Amino acid sequence: MRRLPSQPLTSTLLNTSQIELWPADLLRVRSNADARILAVAHAVLRRKHDGRYLAAVSVRGVHPLVPGLPREPGLDEAWDALENFESATRGFDADAQGLLPLHALQERLHAVGLDEDAYANRTGLALVAEPAALAFAGRDRYRRPLWLTRGAARAWQALRAAAARDGIVLEAISGYRSHDYQLGIFERKRARGQTVDEILTVNAAPGYSEHHSGRALDIGAPDEPPAEASFERTPAFAWLTARAGDFGFVMSYPRDNPHGIVYEPWHWYYAGVG
Repeated sequence: MRRLPSQPLTSTLLNTSQIELWPADLLRVRSNADARILAVAHAVLRRKHDGRYLAAVSVRGVHPLVPGLPREPGLDEAWDALENFESATRGFDADAQGLLPLHALQERLHAVGLDEDAYANRTGLALVAEPAALAFAGRDRYRRPLWLTRGAARAWQALRAAAARDGIVLEAISGYRSHDYQLGIFERKRARGQTVDEILTVNAAPGYSEHHSGRALDIGAPDEPPAEASFERTPAFAWLTARAGDFGFVMSYPRDNPHGIVYEPWHWYYAGVG
């Protein structure tokens, strides 16, 4: 019998290949039954490919939220991640947990008919691994939890505070996104009859987005539509152009970038300082 963690999972997302482990108080309640269980839980296991809540963990034990929980793929890996979190006696360092392996992603890319070598050669992009843990960086424009690496989270909070002191409001539109999220887009479009080449004209290939790294942010301004080139005409963009580098952020996709990606003045990547 595994020893269940008693340490609350407060501001950390534990990430495994098939399951995410969330702080219970950051998840959206979907039913009255969820509300009752999540009210006493400190962690929730969430299936990555469809977002289904699998189980809640509290001081009383494990509360299954799906039938057949012990047979759920990836469950042992999820329990191992929880135990590792519990054993961190000097404080849990999200950035020290490393990256998840890429082999499962590569198998799924082959399954959807995407030749990653040809795509990488054409775009100059490399596969991006997911972090094994992420830090809570506040909430985005839509009040969703924003997850980034710990370093990127601290840099974002410092960047946003500095902008506010100068009278500029910066809003996070999105941060970390999983491979499963992007793969889901591909699989749904292929099911509707679109070819891989057709999908790639409007969507990045799964595994090649900087958002997978937990170090990329889409940034917006109040009353400005998200992810539109018009962002470049805002005071927020002017401020970012002048000051974001001081906090380690760079704009990834300027005009005429070598990757063939459309101009994205809203997309900024934490490359670090110094």
